[in-house]
Amino acid sequence: MMRTKLYTLLAVSILLGLSAFRLVQKQTTVYIIGDSTAANKSVNAYPETGWGMEFQSFFKEQIKVDNRALNGRSTKSFRAEKRWQPVFENLKPGDYVFIEFGHNDEKVDKPTVGVSLNDFKINLVNYVNETRSKKALPVLLTPIARRSFKNGVLIDTHGDYPRITRQVADSLKVPLIDMLLKTESLLTRLGEQESIKLFNHVDSGNVNYPKGKKDDTHLSPYGAKEIAGLAAKGIKELKLSLAKQLK
Repeated sequence: MMRTKLYTLLAVSILLGLSAFRLVQKQTTVYIIGDSTAANKSVNAYPETGWGMEFQSFFKEQIKVDNRALNGRSTKSFRAEKRWQPVFENLKPGDYVFIEFGHNDEKVDKPTVGVSLNDFKINLVNYVNETRSKKALPVLLTPIARRSFKNGVLIDTHGDYPRITRQVADSLKVPLIDMLLKTESLLTRLGEQESIKLFNHVDSGNVNYPKGKKDDTHLSPYGAKEIAGLAAKGIKELKLSLAKQLK
């Protein structure tokens, strides 16, 4: 009797192990490369939240989101610091790379980070071509809008960098999620005051921000969820195969 139970438990364990192995084998990885607006945040930065931290919640279990976005990085510094190399080495056919840069590329006064429009284009093209060389699927995203209102009107702060992203997407036939347009629409609809809730505005006395914080670039947990939802909406609109794995 004991031996029968032991064999049964062993068989169940093997089946569970095989099921877990098959799930891992079937999983598609969605990598995010980009800057602080998408990045994972440390505990001592809370409530600042990157939209990439919320992206996994929009997918079924067959999708694994691997968020490699980092604070302060540009198309240039992300590669120079060898942040791209491990992503590239681990890419497998059918994986996705969501590429969202611009916020820091604009900082041309910082030579290790900022890049000209021409170099920005070259860098995006390289990310796209290298992703495709591994039979993985690139998706380009324009940077999200900053909460910058003047006389009640939202002002664009990104110059021509989003235009270059759109241009690369068009010329190389890369799916584009225009996060700038989507977030501009959301901020405009909410208005100057109501849109504060999307961003990292914290009253004084907060454990991480004793003097308070008014940050109109980085997101609150609520804002991160909303922006991740816009990215998921973009997947549906593009009718990517990935859309079938959305909840």
